[in-house]
Amino acid sequence: MTAPAKTRKPWSDTARGYAMNAPALLALLLLVAYPIGYSFWVSLHRDNLAQPAVRKFIGLDNYLSLVDDPVFLCSLGVSALFVLTVVGATVLLGLAMALVLNETFFGRGVLRSLVLLPWAMPGVVNGLMWRTVFDAKTGALNGLLTDLGWIDEYQAWLSSATGAFLLTAFAQVWNTLPFAVIILLAGLSTIPGELYDAATVDRAGPWQRFREVTLPWLLHPLLIVLILETMNAFRAFDTIYVLTGGGPGDATATVALLTVQRVLSYTDVGLGSAYAWVITLITMVVSVGYVGLLYRRGSFEV
Repeated sequence: MTAPAKTRKPWSDTARGYAMNAPALLALLLLVAYPIGYSFWVSLHRDNLAQPAVRKFIGLDNYLSLVDDPVFLCSLGVSALFVLTVVGATVLLGLAMALVLNETFFGRGVLRSLVLLPWAMPGVVNGLMWRTVFDAKTGALNGLLTDLGWIDEYQAWLSSATGAFLLTAFAQVWNTLPFAVIILLAGLSTIPGELYDAATVDRAGPWQRFREVTLPWLLHPLLIVLILETMNAFRAFDTIYVLTGGGPGDATATVALLTVQRVLSYTDVGLGSAYAWVITLITMVVSVGYVGLLYRRGSFEV
């Protein structure tokens, strides 16, 4: 007499989910986690491709050397000012555009579609386009202002430190603004119309309706925009590199630009990796601060 065959216990939904996602998780570990971990390991070494024989483990010396490095500290200040300018302008302009596009008017759908175009443009193409516009000899900006009679001769807009910084920030805002508009417009669409009706009955003016109804409902979308736009602005490289190359002088030399130059121009991958990890740590701290502020105000859904 043979024993009855044992029935196999079916997999739970959780186990089945992990099994089906295992290949994707393995690919993420190989393509993302390993390079990130290896870059941190490299940052703990004196590693210059021009001198492969002197590769040596030095611990945190690369990071400690940044404390009294005037070039790095200057680039850190430029990055902080760049982030404040870009994020501030993006939030204000994005909120204004979202409020306009949330209204009902003829051609709203077309305008909403056109707003997405700058976001679809790669950073390198964005930099090339604005470099052509701001060109001192053949730039469209000079041609337009000359035709309008606002200037008498062509100007070298990118030759001054202030002009280069502001125009680079403008190009970055132009490229990333549509994302903020999309997030804020989605937040505006969730506000119940009954709240505005009640505010109108209470004789609330436009500013009161915005402050008491619109802004509280946009708090979470605004903070999401702050997190992502801050990260993007701090890591911005391609537009800055193509438009100004970090100049004139060090007016637009951000930490992200300095990182790439340190690795590609000076082949110092150890110190360059340390620069990259400083960017990562700063953006993590800022993001955690934003998220902490967000959770103190309530929960949110992405």
